[in-house]
Amino acid sequence: MPRPERYDSAAAAVADIPDGSSILVAGFHAGVPWNLMQALWEQGASDLVMISTTVNRPLRDEDGRVTIADLVLAGRVRKVIASFTAAPHPSQPNAAEDVFREGGADAELVPQGTVAERIRAGGAGIPAFYTPAGVGSAYAERREQREFDGRSYVLERGITADYAFVRAHQADEAGNLLYRRAARNFNPIMATAGRCTIAEVDEPFLEAGEIDPDQVHTPGVYVARLVHIAEGRINAPRRTRRSGRELDLDADDGAGGGS
Repeated sequence: MPRPERYDSAAAAVADIPDGSSILVAGFHAGVPWNLMQALWEQGASDLVMISTTVNRPLRDEDGRVTIADLVLAGRVRKVIASFTAAPHPSQPNAAEDVFREGGADAELVPQGTVAERIRAGGAGIPAFYTPAGVGSAYAERREQREFDGRSYVLERGITADYAFVRAHQADEAGNLLYRRAARNFNPIMATAGRCTIAEVDEPFLEAGEIDPDQVHTPGVYVARLVHIAEGRINAPRRTRRSGRELDLDADDGAGGGS
């Protein structure tokens, strides 16, 4: 099995992404491939279809991180498939929402569990499936419905994309990935659904076999490109409610629970 290609920088890893590409972006605050997103911003690709759980809010002018919302505001996104395009709270206005309202970009809003299952299905080669989520709502009116055992279900299509951006804590030379705690979230399913999956990795690459097989979250067969962010890594700080201390959610002191 061919091993994934290793790159010296995130910029090199995304350099050949053309206009019109579809891109899965993993993470849910923790586990976001911030460095690949920054590189995509600098690379300049446009007319993109971006698929994620959330558009987020514009952060580039606030702390330097690039979100899908930043790309939307820059006019570089044709369509978004996500669960959220609005800010999580009215106190955090999201200028990207105006772009969707005014028709500057299309937004396909999908229940969060459904978008996760659509991506998982796409990665597993399942073209479509039925789910009860959304039945009886305006969302379901736009989709084929069918009854099984007296209950109505909505037909959903699997999702795949030209590229998937994921963030791993560790990777070996064969491309096997280990995600760290809560940073795992959408990363494993998105890694399977990209025709070219690009993984940014926090720690230096390991030799093949150094990751315990029981700890491999994404087998290397799904990974096409690897980049270790050695210096200047972009992380997502968050203040804890109890201490007010800022933690790096993607680093060793920044999350709880087991891997």
